[in-house]
Amino acid sequence: MKQKRKLMPYLYSVPAFILIALVIVFPILYTAYISVTNMNLYHWLDYEIIGLDNYVRALTKVDSGFLTALLTTLTWTVLNMVIQMVTAYFIALGLNREGLKGRRIYKTLLMVPWAMPAYVSILLWRVGIYNTEFGLLNKILVAFGFPKQDFLATNVPAFISCMVLNLWMALPFMITMIDGALQSIDKSCYESAKLEGAGFWAKNIHITIPAIKGIIAPSVIMTTFTTFKQFDIVYLLTMQKGAHSGATLQTVITYAHQNAFVSNNYGLSSAVSIILFFLIMIFSIFTNRGVKEESYE
Repeated sequence: MKQKRKLMPYLYSVPAFILIALVIVFPILYTAYISVTNMNLYHWLDYEIIGLDNYVRALTKVDSGFLTALLTTLTWTVLNMVIQMVTAYFIALGLNREGLKGRRIYKTLLMVPWAMPAYVSILLWRVGIYNTEFGLLNKILVAFGFPKQDFLATNVPAFISCMVLNLWMALPFMITMIDGALQSIDKSCYESAKLEGAGFWAKNIHITIPAIKGIIAPSVIMTTFTTFKQFDIVYLLTMQKGAHSGATLQTVITYAHQNAFVSNNYGLSSAVSIILFFLIMIFSIFTNRGVKEESYE
């Protein structure tokens, strides 16, 4: 009887385990299998096992494009997260300033970029902001006597344009998280610090940041993963079929997409996907460990 009771929770969990195996485990294992083959459009059924050749090509051959895409992705992630955190922090501080009128209206308006469908936002920016002939930025440049610019034609301007759009779309979420964390701080801490003669920076460094660090950490980790895996902004602004901008900007996700659906090299694309899977897993392990250690302190 006791043995049956011990087995019952596992029996109840069987449907969930089967679903996880079908939806998560099987695709990962099948992708890993494809990554050690030469499967492509010309070897769809008669592909062969080629071992780790796809991994060697991705990780050691500079002309394969993967290492350049990885460097671009890391630069993209770091710059976006640093600018996003700093900007969101100071905007959230402004929204929590005493005596600010219309606070709820500002918070509601800030949610609009985050609430809009990403596809709609990206295409609106491409046509309404960055377009050479009709875009708002070029209208402003012409009004001040400057020549029109194609912001998506070359890599550096395209990278900056993509980053500005990503910040516009992602900032509201981070502002909301920091704003909620700021409201959890006991105001008496600031009153005591004021009596001690602490200024603006001292209050933020010694009170605000330590108080909210543990609260917003999960949001920062989640946003970092999302930024690292960003696909739609770079693809829709610069690489969309029939609307190539001229920039050759590539992130690891657009690189994997190009090899799978443009070059039809499924083996290489799968190898890149598995490499990214392990990179994200390693980063996840370290970040989760850091959050746990911080919660125990």
